Amino acid sequence: MKALHNISYGVFILTAKTNKHNGCVINTLIQLTSNPKQVAITVNKDNFTSKQIEESGIFNVSILDNTTTFDIIKHFGFSSGKDVDKFENFFDFKVSSNNLAYITKCTNAFISCRITQKIDVGTHFIFV
Repeated sequence: MKALHNISYGVFILTAKTNKHNGCVINTLIQLTSNPKQVAITVNKDNFTSKQIEESGIFNVSILDNTTTFDIIKHFGFSSGKDVDKFENFFDFKVSSNNLAYITKCTNAFISCRITQKIDVGTHFIFV
């Protein structure tokens, strides 16, 4: 189990929308295939963002760069979108062609995705 704490991860802001834009911090995004282009993310089943993805079938992932501040992580990771509107006083975002927010500050790219598979892996879902 100790070895699991030594796995390297990236940090990403996952965004989704049903009745409002929302986002959370995730640390798992992997490219599965190049043709067709497929990625996978894992999201805790209890996260409000996970429920939005299940309902809408779409999400965006903003890939954070090494200039990311703790304030951005805290903003998207330390509260639930069930309780707060994370975009109410956050202005460093745009809306992509799929009508979802993506983060523009401290990011080097974003990816827009449509769900093709949902895999239940215990506490989390894998969305492909």
